[in-house]
Amino acid sequence: MQLSTVLPEGLIFPYDFGFVPSTLGDDGDPLDILVLMEATVIPGCVVRARLIGAIEAEQKEHGHGWTRNDRLVAVATHAQTHEKARTLSDLRPHLIDEIKEFFVTYNKLRDRKFRAKDGISPDKAQRLIKEGMKVFEKKKSKSKG
Repeated sequence: MQLSTVLPEGLIFPYDFGFVPSTLGDDGDPLDILVLMEATVIPGCVVRARLIGAIEAEQKEHGHGWTRNDRLVAVATHAQTHEKARTLSDLRPHLIDEIKEFFVTYNKLRDRKFRAKDGISPDKAQRLIKEGMKVFEKKKSKSKG
């Protein structure tokens, strides 16, 4: 494991934030995923989760153009608080807005811009994962050849 950043004092990730293994997004990193559950887990832990959607987003590093960097949203399969959630609209009011605002602030403190757009359905989010898997496999094949 490699630590990519340390959050500023007083700032914490909402829920558990990780990545989907064997995927790549437009930013060249594995797809980001936020997993909603009652308790945090240790880094490196694999969590079984149900995808409930995603937040379309773009990110801009200083001196570079905008890159798509969506945030998948899932519910841990053992999570009691969100056990009935099947889509983003099943979550409590304003939760997705709060998550969007966290990522805007988080990126601002890292000298990046972040634009959160619309929430998308679980089906569209699943397609993002499938596309990310294809990109990962394509890159893996190129590095072997």
